[in-house]
This record gives sequence, C-alpha cells and structure tokens, in this order.
Amino acid sequence: MTQSREGGARGMTSGNRQSASPGAAAVERRITEIRNRMDELDARLVALLNERAGCAQEIGRLKETVGLEVYQPHREREVLNHVRSENAGPLDGDAMTRLFERIIDEARRLERSSG
Repeated sequence: MTQSREGGARGMTSGNRQSASPGAAAVERRITEIRNRMDELDARLVALLNERAGCAQEIGRLKETVGLEVYQPHREREVLNHVRSENAGPLDGDAMTRLFERIIDEARRLERSSG
C-alpha cells in the first residue's frame, strides 16, 4: 500500500475499513492504479512547468538586454488562444484559460527577477 499526500494509506475505504465485497476490493485497486498514474503525470507536469519556467527566465534576460517590457499583453493573448485551441478536454476552455493565466503570472514573475 502506498501513502497518499494526505498521509493516509491508499487501498482502504474511508474510515480505514476493509472492503465489504470482492467488487469493492476491485474498485479500490483500480482507484489506487489511477492515483498512481496521476502521481506519474504530476511528476511530468512539474518537469514541464520547470522547463517552461527556464524559458521564461531566458526571455527575461533577453528582454533586459534590449530594454523590452516584461508585460506584453498581446503575447499573453496569443498563448491563451493557443492553449484553448489545443485543448480537447475534458477541461473546458475557461478552465484551461484560468490554469494558464496562473502559469503566465509565474512566468512573468520569473522574467522580472531574471533581468
């Protein structure tokens, strides 16, 4: 059994009771498999976000060398339009926009601190 981020053991039903039926045990096993897959995806997302952040730092340094402003609203609109066009769901376009607005905020912060 693995530990979840909340510190509880996976593979148990709520309240740490054993599954009442073989069907419930199969569901618990499948939930654990899916959670493990999500953990793997989270690790990949962290790596990709940090790679993207490195790009933002480099852009910040380059902008500094030629005196460009960090905040470029037209570029942010392009990024948001691009991710919405790439999105096939199940997250809707508004959810994707909210996620990327936060990512862009952090990238802008890194650009400012890189110069």
